Amino acid sequence: MINEPIKPFYFDLTEEEIDLFKNECGKILSSGKLILGENTLAFEKAFAEYVGTKHAIAVNTGSSGLEIILRLKKIENTTVLVPTNTNFATVAAILRAGGKVKYLDMDEKTFAPSLQMVIDAVKENSIPPISGVLWVHIGGVISPEFPAVIEYCHKNGLFVLEDTAHAHGSQINGIQAGNLGDGASFSFFPTKIMTTFEGGMITLNDDEEDYIARSLRNQGKRGMDFGGLHTDFGNSSRMTEVHAVLGLIQLTKLSKMIAKRQRCYDIITKHLQEANINFVSTEHMDSASQYKLIVLLPKDKNVEEIKKSLFNEKVLLGGEVYQIPCHLQPVFKNINGGQENLPIAEYWCPRHICPPLTSGMTDEEADITGKMLVKYLTAS
Repeated sequence: MINEPIKPFYFDLTEEEIDLFKNECGKILSSGKLILGENTLAFEKAFAEYVGTKHAIAVNTGSSGLEIILRLKKIENTTVLVPTNTNFATVAAILRAGGKVKYLDMDEKTFAPSLQMVIDAVKENSIPPISGVLWVHIGGVISPEFPAVIEYCHKNGLFVLEDTAHAHGSQINGIQAGNLGDGASFSFFPTKIMTTFEGGMITLNDDEEDYIARSLRNQGKRGMDFGGLHTDFGNSSRMTEVHAVLGLIQLTKLSKMIAKRQRCYDIITKHLQEANINFVSTEHMDSASQYKLIVLLPKDKNVEEIKKSLFNEKVLLGGEVYQIPCHLQPVFKNINGGQENLPIAEYWCPRHICPPLTSGMTDEEADITGKMLVKYLTAS
């Protein structure tokens, strides 16, 4: 038994970094430049360099970023493929950008669709026609089939956009998440790998799309014209200078935070492997954000009983990814007539758990977490 609970969330900021943040915020207030200033530009430049893209555009939320990159693709009166196992924001962004949704099921080995699922969906007659895919790297896991998905889609004239809300620092085949497809949106929500309180970042490689994306985040004002001329149907999606300062501080330590998560992931999964407990692996990747460790429940286990048992041992589980697939969410219930047949998501979404995994965990806490998972997932 441990004295303090092992929590699924940790805000990774030292006292020195807090002092630095306060000092920089003081400079912002003194300058009077609260938005679209030097901190935002510096954060964008540093993030683009980290991901490896030509451009990065800071926005107020990852959700706003998703809508903007979809608007860049002019998806009105087209269908966009999207995994049903994702957050509300992914599907909502498609609808807000004027598109129609066609759901994809998932493979339990990756919690993402398979290549064959994409091929089958493209071959079906969709009305309106399919324009592209909005892919999600659930838990920071890049499916080993994702490069093949991109190749297939491009050969068929379809775009591939990335929802990288979980995937800061994830990499496969030498390429970072956010630089694999035709555009991406990251989230800096407080629970994410790095945070700016609220916030998001678009990553792009196309100069014209960068120009329009900056307009769409600023009420449709193009270039440096911040007056009264509105050219595009944009929104107020700017990141503040204060948020950008925190983002710069967090970005400088992102690799260290991911390394801490990876070490704890290795400790926990060693226990799971020895006990033959299934989980979503990242072994095929160059690096993984380790935002979530997705553990699949054995058939004879009840998720609520497992949660209660672990809670009593002071091992606090994080939120699932996701417990209820989007096609079963009340808000989306009737967008496609409610006729979807997505059995894998319907089975595994409510039958997985996500143990604590943070950059603030100690090796001892990771070891205890692994042992407690084995204890209750293998108990007869």
